[in-house]
Amino acid sequence: MAPSFVGRDKELETLENAYAKDDFQMVVIYGRRRVGKTALIDAFVDGKPTIYFTASQQNAALNLRDFSSCVISFFGLPASTPAFASWRDAFDFIVDRSRQMPGERIVVVFDEFPYAAATSPSLPSVLQIAIDHGFSRSNVMMILCGSNQGFMESDVLGSKSPLYGRRTAQMKLRPFDYYDAARLLPATAGPEEKIRYYAAFGGTPYYLRQIDPSQTFEQNVIRLCFSNAGLLYEEPMMLLRQEVRDPATYYSLLRSIGNGASTPKQMAEKSGIDAQSVGVYLRTLVGLGIVERTVPFGENPEKSRRGRYRIADPFFAYWHQFVAPYAGLIETGNGESAARRVAFGEVFDTYVGMEFESVCMQWVLKASRENKLGMLVSRAGKWWGSNPVAHEQTDIDVVAADDFDKVLLLGECKWRNSFNESSAIEALRGRIGLVDGSFGRTRLAVFSKRRVSTATREKYAADRDMIFLDAGDLFDDGYAAS
Repeated sequence: MAPSFVGRDKELETLENAYAKDDFQMVVIYGRRRVGKTALIDAFVDGKPTIYFTASQQNAALNLRDFSSCVISFFGLPASTPAFASWRDAFDFIVDRSRQMPGERIVVVFDEFPYAAATSPSLPSVLQIAIDHGFSRSNVMMILCGSNQGFMESDVLGSKSPLYGRRTAQMKLRPFDYYDAARLLPATAGPEEKIRYYAAFGGTPYYLRQIDPSQTFEQNVIRLCFSNAGLLYEEPMMLLRQEVRDPATYYSLLRSIGNGASTPKQMAEKSGIDAQSVGVYLRTLVGLGIVERTVPFGENPEKSRRGRYRIADPFFAYWHQFVAPYAGLIETGNGESAARRVAFGEVFDTYVGMEFESVCMQWVLKASRENKLGMLVSRAGKWWGSNPVAHEQTDIDVVAADDFDKVLLLGECKWRNSFNESSAIEALRGRIGLVDGSFGRTRLAVFSKRRVSTATREKYAADRDMIFLDAGDLFDDGYAAS
């Protein structure tokens, strides 16, 4: 069974630091649905005096009534105590009672704050007044949490929000990286299977917790994604319906990216969306963390004309490539047959190979943070362009720069059972110099699915700038490439 809570060490540290202070603190936590916001808050408040309220999609009176019940229960008042007449009355009551409890820190959690504000538009203003004239002089720690990222960024954190400037900390929760995601997988999963799981389900905790350890990878994928009763079958559309006003258009745009479109022009052609509008939709998807825009390493993202878009979230990428095109078969009960034909095998391995590049990049950044790389990575990305020596277009899967010590790392990723190791290494050597910059040292890394041969390792044993890592090394806490 997967542990009840993993990861989020930095976020927990931020919350504990706020709790340790002796004045009012307001921490804003947001991120898209299923990413683990509530689990983080639950882990933090465990054992702490907490008024914990989660708003619902219901009218203002019902949310206020439910909030009143939480407050009344916390302070030990009779259950027959009537609900507060207004949000201001409720907040003022908490302030007054907290002042009667000197030395005791109270946490007030307001989860799904956007739901309450949707039916009480004045709620942010009311809370601002309560903070300025009450909470700011109390020992209360408040946590505002929400899944509607647009609302949280504009109506809570935005400069035009009544609450602007009141927060003392904020955190936008994102899906786990490959390493923390693996901590939620079956204990029997080996390194290669962990990477396959990450390529299919990504790092969203809720998705990973649906994996049945008694089933194989293929069985889990089929049960969750290729059945119209599968818990994740409609998940991408459900998320879009919650986050955006025109989910059908966003769906079409994502389908075009899943089918290979990487520029706004290609997306407009494949999706039928007006070319002038594509940029607006892309900015929203980038903000949600579903899509990302990359430019060749070293180029200014604001000025580069060579930007490419890709679906950044592995689960969304998998779903749009392997699930969505076969919705008709899934709806007629033929999902398993479709999955056996299209969702595994060579096509899936090719897809995993692309996600493996992302995993390798994550490892580089993680190793740098943990001082296991021998360089402090200040910039990282991919590079593509023309190789004037070879007279061909080429790319470099992983590029990382240490701008302090002028060290550059170039990496090649090979998700294959075997490959010509010498050719891959020499091809990588041939790309030295393609990346602009005054670097005094260039290191090379070959990331592979399986361990490279002993002969290859012995051949380059004396080369301090050559690194070999296989899938197992990426999960080895004791591995260091310094």
